[in-house]
Parts: sequence; structure tokens; C-alpha cells
Amino acid sequence: MRKVIWLLGVLLLLIGVSGTVDYLFYQPFFGFILNSVNRWVIPNIGFLAGYELYANLTVAAVGAALAISAYRSN
Repeated sequence: MRKVIWLLGVLLLLIGVSGTVDYLFYQPFFGFILNSVNRWVIPNIGFLAGYELYANLTVAAVGAALAISAYRSN
């Protein structure tokens, strides 16, 4: 179970970083998967309008926290 949480955290970290890069520049690599939150979730949530960069960085931070906590748990 710890490995699954770690993989989920790493995936969220990659999605958040890729969404940030896609928001600031153009991200051509694995756009369908890694930019899914940036392209389909964030625009459909009203209170995140105008805060796309912060939302992507928050997804990355949550992913990093999940990955670190799963790695460090006994």
C-alpha cells in the first residue's frame, strides 16, 4: 500500500510540475496525461479562475508531500 501511495504522490508531483510548465510555456511531452488537471479540471472549477499557476503548484506540493510521507513511513 505504501508503494501505491508513493506512486500516486510522484504522479501528482509530475502532473503539477507539467501543468505549471504548460501554463507558463508550451509542454509537448505526455500532454494528455500530465496536463490533464491543467486543461480539464482547473478551468471547470470557478474559484480557480485566474489562479491556475497556484493550483498547479498546489497539486505538485500535495504530490511531493504524499511521496515523501509514503517513503518515510515505516
